Amino acid sequence: MPRDSHSSPTAALFTQVEVAADAGPATAEAEQTQLLRDIIAGQDRHNELLEELVTLLSNAQRQRHQEMSQWKQAHPRLVRECKAAADVLGRLQNEYLARITRDIADSGHSLDDSEFLLNEFIDRYGPRLAHLHSVLQVLSQLGNPAERAK
Repeated sequence: MPRDSHSSPTAALFTQVEVAADAGPATAEAEQTQLLRDIIAGQDRHNELLEELVTLLSNAQRQRHQEMSQWKQAHPRLVRECKAAADVLGRLQNEYLARITRDIADSGHSLDDSEFLLNEFIDRYGPRLAHLHSVLQVLSQLGNPAERAK
């Protein structure tokens, strides 16, 4: 039973589909083919942009690596000192983490129940742990001997 175009808001949609369907299967296939070609062209462009991005990032990474290697070759004593400092800070970080985990084990149930205690815990340990980790990362990176060019 045909619907009256004024009886519901979706009637116009069905009317448009019926009109497009009357255009013939060849036209519909041509539209689908063109749509698929447009999708493929979009994917090709997307792939090109991704390749450019990878190239830019790898070039920047390669340049940073080269500069770091040159710095390490120019400052071998400082590289050794950074390694020694990283070793000491690594041990301190382990002790600090052990202290944190003991505090969590001792007061873990309280942390679950109290937003205030959780915030106090984070304020107490969070910044120091984050800064210690950052310093340790820098010293570790600088303390690794320069790699030989391949």
